[in-house]
Amino acid sequence: MTSHPKSPTPHAPLHLLGLACAIGVSTIYFNQPLLVEMGRTYGAPAGRVMFVSGATQVGYALGLLFFVPLGDLLERRALMMRMYAAVIVALLLVAIAPSLDWLIAGSVVLGMAASVTHVVVPIAPDMVSNRARGRAIGTVMMGLLLGILLARTFAGWVSRIPALFLHAPRLFPAGAFWVADGWRYVFVLAALADAAFLFFLGRAMPRLPPRQHLRYADAMRSLWTLFRTQPLLRESSLIGALIFASFSCFWTTLAFLLSSRYGLGAGVAGSFGLVGAAGAMVAPVAGKLADNRGTRWVLTAAIALLAFSYLLLWAGVAFSLPFSLHIALLVVGVILLDMGAQLAQVANQTRIFGLVPSARSRLNTVYMTLYFAGAASGSALATVAWGRWRWNGVSLLALALVSLAGLRHALGTRTREPFNPDSRSDRSALDSVLEI
Repeated sequence: MTSHPKSPTPHAPLHLLGLACAIGVSTIYFNQPLLVEMGRTYGAPAGRVMFVSGATQVGYALGLLFFVPLGDLLERRALMMRMYAAVIVALLLVAIAPSLDWLIAGSVVLGMAASVTHVVVPIAPDMVSNRARGRAIGTVMMGLLLGILLARTFAGWVSRIPALFLHAPRLFPAGAFWVADGWRYVFVLAALADAAFLFFLGRAMPRLPPRQHLRYADAMRSLWTLFRTQPLLRESSLIGALIFASFSCFWTTLAFLLSSRYGLGAGVAGSFGLVGAAGAMVAPVAGKLADNRGTRWVLTAAIALLAFSYLLLWAGVAFSLPFSLHIALLVVGVILLDMGAQLAQVANQTRIFGLVPSARSRLNTVYMTLYFAGAASGSALATVAWGRWRWNGVSLLALALVSLAGLRHALGTRTREPFNPDSRSDRSALDSVLEI
């Protein structure tokens, strides 16, 4: 392994990185409010069509594992351009899927390409001093969470637009698949938007050379070295995986709750993403708190907030509340849920990016692979829970997962900052673990 001489990272605006995160990650969440409509298209039961969401998360985890380490090895602007181009192709493949099996396979490919998001995230802490690391991460993570949440709103309402064409039957026959299967429009329009962003990215993003000369095989082996030698990385990864598993429980099944209980469609389910976007605005605040009060304090607040949000989200069904009160509780619960998830994510990533600065993409690979493995597991478990116990089972499952995260946090490290990135001895000791 040969390190490049230390030099400042070329300037890339943090808000551009936040937009890149939003564009990339949004593609894997379009399907969640559309699952009911996809099921109608293919005549599939809820239990089977829910695997579309899980398949996307599995693909994302695979992309994180095999593609994101390239961010430490290759020039990152060119890598980002290639991966966003792959996202466009995958979106179009999903849009024309002729069967549910093809849709599931295309969703895996889409998830793998969309992992470009986490080639972007580690660039942010390279651009600022170590004392401002939390603020930088908070900025790009706000973009990422807005992408997750607004993707659902975009998908839910765009899928309804083709229904308007039914009022012009001569131009748009009711039997045409582009009218009957409005969800396909979502992926076509997303591909067009991504193509426009790709052009903008090529003009606005500077070249970002790798920080090391390292072979891909050595980089992949170092993932295990990092996981084995960094206890804080293991702790943060497990907490993050449990929290995101619980997060996926809610979003995977929300459309089915609203459809089965109130007959509401994808547009309303997607609108909850817009509601949750208010919670995403806490990200910069989370970054400042992580810098000033420490990541452990922020994680404690996040886990408590998440537990309370799931109690609110469950209450409407548990107590058979009237429609208006139930929707109000869902709105408040979604805002608190997304605030808690954002606090936890910023705290965890502030922690891990302080461990080995020269290996931030690989640290992010380990963390995010386990994080999205948790999401895929949460989606799969929620599918089972919904099939057997409906919303009561989903809510209890989400609370159980958050409780496990709280237990691991309570037993974890209590130091405010386990690593001083300005210390030469600490940095040398940690960099040495990457020597293969």
